[in-house]
Amino acid sequence: MTLSRNPFCAFSLLALLFLTLTVILKKWHFGLQEDQPFGDAARPDGLTPARDRLLQQLKERQQELELLDMAFDNKQGFVDSVFSTNDSAKYIIGKLSLDNPVTATIYVGCEELSGIKAVDFLGSGYTKTVLKAALPRGLFVALKSVNHQGTDMRLCMDDFQDSQGCHELVSFKLRKEIVLLQRLQHPNIVALKGQCQDSSLVGGITAVLEQGMPLQMIQLLQSPWEERFWVCFGLVRLLQYLSHSPLGSVALLDFQPRQFVMVSGELKLTDLDDASIQEPACQEDSDCLLRFPLRNFTLRCSPSRTCEGLNEMRNLYNAYRYFFTYLLPHQAPPPLKPLIHQIMNSTGDLKQSVNETLVAFEEVLHMYKSGLHLENLPPSITRDYAVLKGMRSVANMEYRCWPSYNQQGCVLSVHSAREAALICSSHPQCTSFSLSSEKTWTGRLLASFRSGFSHLVPDVNSAVYMRRVKASGAVL
Repeated sequence: MTLSRNPFCAFSLLALLFLTLTVILKKWHFGLQEDQPFGDAARPDGLTPARDRLLQQLKERQQELELLDMAFDNKQGFVDSVFSTNDSAKYIIGKLSLDNPVTATIYVGCEELSGIKAVDFLGSGYTKTVLKAALPRGLFVALKSVNHQGTDMRLCMDDFQDSQGCHELVSFKLRKEIVLLQRLQHPNIVALKGQCQDSSLVGGITAVLEQGMPLQMIQLLQSPWEERFWVCFGLVRLLQYLSHSPLGSVALLDFQPRQFVMVSGELKLTDLDDASIQEPACQEDSDCLLRFPLRNFTLRCSPSRTCEGLNEMRNLYNAYRYFFTYLLPHQAPPPLKPLIHQIMNSTGDLKQSVNETLVAFEEVLHMYKSGLHLENLPPSITRDYAVLKGMRSVANMEYRCWPSYNQQGCVLSVHSAREAALICSSHPQCTSFSLSSEKTWTGRLLASFRSGFSHLVPDVNSAVYMRRVKASGAVL
C-alpha cells in the first residue's frame, strides 16, 4: 500500500517527522545534552541538574579545606588541635599584664561575639563584609563575615536559587581564610584573634582579626624612603615565609595592594581566601608559564611533573610590579642606589629566588643602619657649623622639604651630624639644624632643618648646629 493510496498513513508519518524535528530543535535551543535527559526537571533521585551542580561545588570546596589540613599534617607531622573549628572554639587575644587595659588576656568565641557591638564599617567585597568592633578593655578588632549582598552571593542565587546552599557555598571562602590564618602565623600576616561558626547567629560565621588601616599607596608614596623601604622589606620577609610555610609553597592568586593593611606601621596580609598551596602540574616546560600584562616567564617542569617554584616566582614578580617599582627607587639615598637597582633588575627579570632577594634587602638595611654608605663623607664637613649642645631652638622659621616626617617643616632621618650637615649644606634655605634623642625604627636620628629661629632654650636631649657666617655676611 503506497502513501498516495492511503492519506491517513501519510499524515501519520508526517506528524511523526514533525514531532521528531520539534524535539531536536528544543534540545538544541536549551543546550540539553544526552546525559541530561530530564532538563531542569527532577531526576529519578529527586535532584535537579542545578542542585546537582551546587552540591558538586560544595563538595569541591570541602575537599579544598581537607587538602589544607592534609598539607599541614604532612609538613608538621601532627594535627594542631589548638585551632578547633567547632562552635565553642575560643582563641586567646594576648597574654600580657592585667594591669594594662589594652593588653589583658581576652578570649573571643561565639559567646563573646554575641555581646560585641560594631562601631564602624570598614569595607566590603565580593564575598565578605568587614566591621570594626570594640572589645572589653578598649581593644578594637575587625570582624569579617559573609556579605549577603555581595557579588558572589548574587551570582550564586542567579544560578541556583537556593539561599541556604548559596550561603554555605559563599561561606567557604571565609572558612578557608580562617584555616589559613590558623596555620600561617607571621609578623606580616594579620593575627586571628578568634572565630565563631554558629548558624543561629547573624552571618553564621565570623572571623575576629587584629584591626588595621587599609593600605593607601598615594599616602605611602609621600612618606620618607625609610618607611617605604620598611614596607617592602616586610613584604619580602612575608614572601620568604610563604615559600616555605607549614602548608608548603603558598601563592597569592589575587595579589593586590588592597589585600594588605597597616598595623602600627607594619604591612600585613589580611585577605587569604584566594591563596593556593598547590604548584601547577606539568608535562613539559611550556606548561609552567607565568603570564603577566607586560611580560611572561617560563619555568622548568620538574622530574616530579610539577612547576616547582612557580608560586614563589608569581609572588615575587607581583611584589615587584605592585610595590618595589613605586616604593624603592624614588628618593633612595644616593650611595644605596646601586644596590637598589640590583634588586629591581633581579626581581623584574626573576633572576633570583625570594631567599636571595631577602639577603639583598638585608644588605641594604645593614648599610643604611650602620652608616657604611656614608664612609666617604669627610669628617671636616661639620667644621662649617657651630655646635651648641644641651640647647633647643624655639620660634623656628621652618621650610618644607620632601619627603619629610613633618609635613609643615623639614624633618629627615640621619645617621650622624655629618650626614645632617651634608643635607643642610645642600639646601640653600637651611641655616641650622638640630638633633634630638628621637629615633626612627632603624635607630637613625631625626634631624630638624630650618632657615632661622628666634632664640635658644636649655634642653639636655638636643643639640643645635648653626652654619657659620663669612665675614662678607654670606652663609658658608
